[in-house]
Amino acid sequence: MFFSLKSRLIAFIVVLFVLCFGTLSFLLFKESRTVIRSYIESSALEKMEEYGSYVDMVQIQIYDVASLVFNSDTAKNWDNAISDPNLPEGETMLVNLGMSRFLTQATNSYTSISDVSIYRRNGLRIGSENQVTTDPLFLQESWYKSFFISGNHWLSAHTDQHENIRDHGNPVISLLMPIGTFHYATAQNVMKINVNESYFLEPLNRIHLAESSTIFLLGEQGSPILSQQANQLGAEALAEIDQIRNNSLKSGVVYLNNDEGQRDILVYKKLGRTGWMLAGLAPEKELYSSLHKLQSTILVVTIVLILVSLFAAAWLSYGVTKPLTRLVLAMRQVQRGAFDQAESLLPPDKNVKSEVSYVISTFRYMISRLRQHIQNEFELKLLRQQAEYKALLMQINPHFMFNTLELVSSLAMQRRTDDTVRVIEDLGKMMRFSMNTSDDRVQLAEELAYIRHYISILQTRFGHKLDITLTQEGRLNSLVIIKFILQPLIENAVKYSFQHQTAAEVHIRISRRNNHLHFNISDNGPGIPAEIIQKIHDPVETSQLEPLLRSQSWHIGLGNVVARCRLHYGSLFNIQIENGEHNGTSIELILPAQEEYDVQRIDRR
Repeated sequence: MFFSLKSRLIAFIVVLFVLCFGTLSFLLFKESRTVIRSYIESSALEKMEEYGSYVDMVQIQIYDVASLVFNSDTAKNWDNAISDPNLPEGETMLVNLGMSRFLTQATNSYTSISDVSIYRRNGLRIGSENQVTTDPLFLQESWYKSFFISGNHWLSAHTDQHENIRDHGNPVISLLMPIGTFHYATAQNVMKINVNESYFLEPLNRIHLAESSTIFLLGEQGSPILSQQANQLGAEALAEIDQIRNNSLKSGVVYLNNDEGQRDILVYKKLGRTGWMLAGLAPEKELYSSLHKLQSTILVVTIVLILVSLFAAAWLSYGVTKPLTRLVLAMRQVQRGAFDQAESLLPPDKNVKSEVSYVISTFRYMISRLRQHIQNEFELKLLRQQAEYKALLMQINPHFMFNTLELVSSLAMQRRTDDTVRVIEDLGKMMRFSMNTSDDRVQLAEELAYIRHYISILQTRFGHKLDITLTQEGRLNSLVIIKFILQPLIENAVKYSFQHQTAAEVHIRISRRNNHLHFNISDNGPGIPAEIIQKIHDPVETSQLEPLLRSQSWHIGLGNVVARCRLHYGSLFNIQIENGEHNGTSIELILPAQEEYDVQRIDRR
């Protein structure tokens, strides 16, 4: 009985399925474990890097406020006046109120700062919102004593009893700085800058390694900065963190054995500005729980498939040749990519009553899954390109903001009120336009309005030294383009036109010719080096986003625009760059003329 073809086929199929699916299950579990581990580690470190940049930004604002108050003439004059024992009481109160108003202005200048106060050794406290009190109780506060003893500048999350107007009694993180001297031991005044804990805690709570994991923000001594309990990490993790703080590595992943004999994953990231550190602990088994479920599912599927194969082998002699022939034809269609034709060639399952039915059913399922995988791969590629496009888009805003804020500061110092108001109005309208990142395409009219505001700011800044014109040709009202493709080019043209001369000429011409939209920006600058022009024309060079996003070179604005246009329009985009015989550069962008009802596509290659 065993030597019959039917029995041997059944035995062979059973052994084959057990070996194949068993090996597949083992390899899939092993490789998936490696991939998931690598993804978890890189993803956690990437999220910590983003949060570290956010913490650096908040700390910069805190240090800016401290520097503003420490170096201000108002603080120096107040310190000199309040130190005069012969100053009348009324004038003393006026001086204190003036200092309070200055602190209010400093606080309102930064969104992350909740309050700024000055504590004097004689029991005087001056805060924002006209807070002037004499209450020596704060002299007994532990943070106050610790500052003069050890110079501890940072205070972890705490509720400040003396400053509850702005933070409403919520926990705050504080920076302590001396006033009038650099040494904390000899200081008569201590400046305390409060930041609401939520500025640090809310974005931190959005970082998760696993469902039961927590990311801790630790100070220089290893204690939590926020309202978190360090003992949740466990003794093993705390001991490892102490060793990590003393080594030179900035970030990494460590695997530890917990008290239950299982492994935990410790992910850490050091923040360089203040010596703070991010540390997160997650059970390894929780990270791989979905993988274990997949392994069980594979086992169940394997058993089911073995049962189906046994049933199929029992009907070996029925209808083998015809279904296999149609199956071969369907496979050839799959090789050509014609999935619909392949499915139409397969015989219906109900007409196939042999072991071939399993092969056909599995092949049909494979076609469906293959089509789904191709669609998923396309969608992933589309999302990846959209993310790259957003990264390039957000690269422009900070550079422009810094230049414009410097201009506003200069105009204010020159008391040019009308020009200051006009620049602020133009900047406000531009920022309202630029802050809308929900769509990467806008009407051409909106982009041109944005450019006119930008030109107005440039003309205010350079005056008669800048000759800049904007001309339009053709029917442009109904066209749409991607955002921010003109401003970086105009900025480069103005900047390098002033590089070796006192006057700049920049001419912008926008025209529609047949089905193409032409943007031409010409200047009287020194011209673009030939090697840079070659790189700009090379699609491979401008598609390398990592070096482009980190680049600080002079052609970053042009490279940014070209990269975004190639990401969005693909082969429909073209650029022409020409240098004059003696000086000057002409850059022409050629885009497809798309109406408002056109379907948006990121990848058209």
